[in-house]
Amino acid sequence: MDAEFAAFVAAKQNGLLRYGMLLTGGDPHTSADLAQETFLRLGRRWRHVRDVEHQDAYARRTMTRLWWTRSKRDRREQLRAETEERAGSEVGPAWESDVWAALQQLPPRQRAVLVLRYYEDCSEKEIAEVLGCRPGTVKSQASRGMASLRRLLGVDLLDGDLDDDLDGDNVGEVGV
Repeated sequence: MDAEFAAFVAAKQNGLLRYGMLLTGGDPHTSADLAQETFLRLGRRWRHVRDVEHQDAYARRTMTRLWWTRSKRDRREQLRAETEERAGSEVGPAWESDVWAALQQLPPRQRAVLVLRYYEDCSEKEIAEVLGCRPGTVKSQASRGMASLRRLLGVDLLDGDLDDDLDGDNVGEVGV
């Protein structure tokens, strides 16, 4: 393995695992799988990646796209299984925080935008780069996501209120 790539992995591993935990709703196994697959893909393209100006954003974009693909596949499989079993129960992780539980109900893009904005503290421009979209799309997804969280929580939250709940200092409260 290239020494430069090994140093990149060592420096970024914890951050990508944490980001994966937030995307997956706190599933440590899926998060680890996503991080591993991300590093495998980056390793295969390291000659290109090492010359990328924002390697962090490139790594998060890779992980986000892997997660989207996996989420779509998992949703299709879940729908198929529920149809076959005629099961109506919803299975999901048990969260101590109502905000985190509500966050898991958001569509993947809205969840990714809010996680990147309020947890990873990325700017709209950085989020747009990670998600491969325009800053205007980031703004609209953030607005829709916040509106959905307000509705799901049944409260009138201001954007600053979510900063407290989604802040990285509260990670221990949700098992990350």
